[in-house]
Amino acid sequence: MARVRIVLADDHTLFCNLLRDLLEPEYEVVGTVSDGHELLKAAASLRPDVVVIDIGMPSLNGLDAGRRLKQAHPHIKLVYLTMNNSVDYAREALQSGASAFVLKNSQTSQLLQAIRDALRGASFLAPEIRRAMNEVFIRDPKAVDRPQHLTDRQREVLQMLAEGRSLQEIATSLRISYRTVRFHKVRIMEELGISRNAELVQYAIKHGMVSPA
Repeated sequence: MARVRIVLADDHTLFCNLLRDLLEPEYEVVGTVSDGHELLKAAASLRPDVVVIDIGMPSLNGLDAGRRLKQAHPHIKLVYLTMNNSVDYAREALQSGASAFVLKNSQTSQLLQAIRDALRGASFLAPEIRRAMNEVFIRDPKAVDRPQHLTDRQREVLQMLAEGRSLQEIATSLRISYRTVRFHKVRIMEELGISRNAELVQYAIKHGMVSPA
């Protein structure tokens, strides 16, 4: 019987190596990637059953990469493994189709259980995240249904702006015109109701696009 194929998506090489050592006795780790764009390419060629993914990755963060991955490959199970213990991050991950949300400071048994649950079609949440989500739901039942207003391209531009890249750098990276990037920035600020670059950064941090400095 073929072993389950796993791709690791995390920009910390040492951590990926440790994670590979943990998983390989039971699973086949077929690749590691360090950003969201690499993950989308790897998923198409490596055909994993499971992706263990961090949120804070450069160029394309784990939440946006995960959503795009599920749209292109709905059969792949997403298991988030992150230091970000925000309920907002967990909710967004689940809304994008994730099967599990595990914290990096959890016991290794939780990650292994999360993968097993994902493979059998169940979901897994770190216990502290589950408790916090229940509390949020009690206070505001409609919170889990709030839609995302930005397009994929707008979120990509927003992340790069929050990372401190210039409009020209973004245009070059995304292979679009400077004018198009500037247009996206204006529409993003209009959509979010903000007027300062610092507020763009704050929004990106709150929604898991970049990590706090």
